[in-house]
This record gives sequence, structure tokens and C-alpha cells, in this order.
Amino acid sequence: MYGRQVPQIISTVNVNGVRAATGKTGKGMLEWLAVTEADVICIQETRATDEQTRTALAPALDAGWHLARAEPGLKGRAGVGILSRREPRAIRIGFGSAEFDGAARYVEAEFDDVTVASVYVHTGEADTPMQDEKYRFLHELGAHLKAQTRDFVICGDWNVAHTELDIKNWKGNLKNAGFLPGERAWVDDILAAGYVDVVRTLHPGVAGPYSWWSYRGRAYDNDAGWRIDYQLARGDIAGRAKQAVVERAATYALRWSDHAPVTVQYR
Repeated sequence: MYGRQVPQIISTVNVNGVRAATGKTGKGMLEWLAVTEADVICIQETRATDEQTRTALAPALDAGWHLARAEPGLKGRAGVGILSRREPRAIRIGFGSAEFDGAARYVEAEFDDVTVASVYVHTGEADTPMQDEKYRFLHELGAHLKAQTRDFVICGDWNVAHTELDIKNWKGNLKNAGFLPGERAWVDDILAAGYVDVVRTLHPGVAGPYSWWSYRGRAYDNDAGWRIDYQLARGDIAGRAKQAVVERAATYALRWSDHAPVTVQYR
């Protein structure tokens, strides 16, 4: 595993605060990092400074993980990173946006034969300036994705459920952010541009597998979730995806985030 030049197992997870996720002794993120077989892990919503993140992840970094990250410009907001067993040959924060490059919502790491990116798209709110901002972000991000020419995998919390299969209560969310026609059309456009939703390709025609569940009510126990954490791939690597799993905790009590890691194995 440690000698690979090309990542073969990639995970993505919104940690919902890296200090909280690593602070759950015996059942937290650090325990998961100690046993995961992933070569690269994309994380979102660290909600911490660079120093705080490195302190929270210190046991994993001491064990050999490398960390590339974008530090939040606003305290307690956003923050993305990429953990990798092999040090990337290049790291880029942002995608050339005057409006969004300081928002800590995008970072990419270049390895020998593939670039892996971690993205956090904020929730938005229908018919508000927050939703307008979300559409501007998606528009600029889309242009960046379409400009890629090498093997590329972008992972993250998109806060968009693409189809009715990707959200349990789709009828009740037709007018809500995360399932709006414009958001879903954006995903259509990216897929038409050559990207592959590898999890959906490997799990065709089934509900989910969901990756986020509200902490409220019994959403987790009833698997009333949303599939909003994606790995979109282009190039040769897209056709090498052979297995995808959502690493859903066995019980509500064992969760260390309201999202579960989405892990894809590539040939």
C-alpha cells in the first residue's frame, strides 16, 4: 500500500468539525484513520485553524499521513483537506476564483497519474442570497472541472441530491435547497461533460446508498438520509472504479459525524 504511486482507494467524508470528530474517544475519527485502507482521504468542514487541525490529527500525522488543507477564512466555517499516505507533488488551494478562493471550500492534490480534489459546497437556502452564492460557486467550479485534462477525482460534500434515488423524502424537498432543479441540472451538466458518478455507477437503480442523516428524530435508525457526498471522476480512472461503500456506523451511538465516509476502490 505504502509503495503505490497511484491512489487506489479514495475516501471522502464531511467530518462536521475535526476537533469534535477526533475527540470521540474509542469510536472517533482517529480510530477510523488507524484502520482504514484508504490511500487518500478528502475531508470537509474541518471548522478549525491549521494549528487546531494538525493538533487534532496529530496521531495520524505522526503515523505518516500527509495533510494538504485550506484554512477557513471565517472562524468555525468550512475548511477542507486531503490526507494522503504519499506526499503530493503539488497542492493547489482554490480554483482561481476572486470570490471563493479564500473561503476554504476547495483544495486539490496532484499525484503521479491523478489529481484528487476535496470540495465543500455550502447548503444554501432557496430564494435567498445564500442560494445565489451557491449557484455562483457551482458555476465557477464547473468551469474549472471542465478544463481538466488529466485523470481527476473530485470528492466532497456537494449538498446536492442529484435524483429521487438520492434522497429518501424527495417529495417533501422539491422546493428546498439540496434538491432544487437548478442544482440537479448542474450535476447533469458535469456528467455530460465527461465526469462519472462512480458510486451511482456501481450502485445503479437503488435508493442511496445515503451518506448523510439528520441528527434529529430517528433519521439514522430509519435510514432516512441523503446521498450528497460524491466522488466524480474523469479520464481512465473513472473506468477503474470497482467497489464503492458507504462506511455507515453500526449504530447511532457509534457515529463521529452526521456524514459517513464514502470509499471507492479503483483497479
